[in-house]
Amino acid sequence: MPTPFTNATEQLHRATAAMQLDARVMDRLSKPDAIHEFKIPVRMDDGTEREFPAYRVQWNDSRGPFKGGIRFHPQADMDEVKALAFWMTIKTACVGLPLGGGKGGVAVNPKELSAAELERLSRGYVRALASHIGPEKDVPAPDVNTTPQIMAWMVDEYSKIVGHDSFGAFTGKPLTLFGSEGRDAATGQGGFYILDRAVSALSMQAQSTRIAVQGMGNVGSHFARLAQEAGYKVIAMSDSKGGIVVDGGLDPMEVALYKEKNGSLAGFPGARQVTNAELLELECDVLAPAALENQITAENAPRIKAKLIIELANGPTTPEADTILATNNVTVVPDVLANAGGVTVSYFEWVQNLQNFYWTEQEVLARLEPIMVSNFEMVWNIARERKIDLRTAAFVHALTRLSASIISRGFGG
Repeated sequence: MPTPFTNATEQLHRATAAMQLDARVMDRLSKPDAIHEFKIPVRMDDGTEREFPAYRVQWNDSRGPFKGGIRFHPQADMDEVKALAFWMTIKTACVGLPLGGGKGGVAVNPKELSAAELERLSRGYVRALASHIGPEKDVPAPDVNTTPQIMAWMVDEYSKIVGHDSFGAFTGKPLTLFGSEGRDAATGQGGFYILDRAVSALSMQAQSTRIAVQGMGNVGSHFARLAQEAGYKVIAMSDSKGGIVVDGGLDPMEVALYKEKNGSLAGFPGARQVTNAELLELECDVLAPAALENQITAENAPRIKAKLIIELANGPTTPEADTILATNNVTVVPDVLANAGGVTVSYFEWVQNLQNFYWTEQEVLARLEPIMVSNFEMVWNIARERKIDLRTAAFVHALTRLSASIISRGFGG
């Protein structure tokens, strides 16, 4: 299986083959500006001490401060974090934000920690990185297995270290610590705006469009709910343990309540059970992978039956799979565009914190929709004009903006 960073590098090379890119810009974007690798010592509740491997990769800040989440996951490693930091650089440029790209990770299963241990781990991450982050340098956010509460602990620790409240140092915070209205649903909401535009561009009709969603985290759940409320038929959903299919359509709210009550989707009334691998190959019109990387590969891509893939997860499709899907006329709206609603509302949160002036949810969504829609239209047009797939077009779109910023700033004489 190719690594996430191998995939990211291949995607960069495919995009640069489709455009003219200054060699100095390519050199700057081919490697991160900074890598931080360290261990976080944590006193456990039983009095012992454990060390957790931790990472922060700051890829490029030519368009503004580094921006990107922190994930707590047992498989978090440097290769993954580098890929995610690079993708975040492309993503913020793709939707035109004045931010760069970074990413963080800790190799831990947070479900195995008590709340007190998790808090000590979160604060330890900030203590190790405090001199490298901040509202003008690098603004972290939640990612896999990190929450608004974890961001609250982190911003509190950072504020103590710098000696004053600095709410703009982290985004994805709870509203009680000046997070943004609309942030919880932002990635799914942005993905829904992309779904609506892509379905229209492909001359499909919402009422006859069947959607399968892999992943029932924050992103997948909100996306499924919004799609169903707009008249789409959500026929399949899954969590990490497996999925369910109802050909007549599911109510995502009912599915979420069932999972919350029972801990999994097993036994959901009237549904047939499928594995996550089987869900990807279902008879459907739209597939929305909203879990982890490398879900659609050269092995299973030939069996994908969806006409349209909306990538809500980061890196769910390998380059080899992209080639197969393109040959089979499957349209893939890439992660760097499809799931950019989250970082866009994170940007809104950062702006609100810096101004100390806050917006309603209605105002947030009113600002989000035109950013998602206008950049989808630009990427769609690039793809048609250059006869390239949407992922390559999104990279060309982002690299054009990054190149302009890097060249304007100069190369140090």
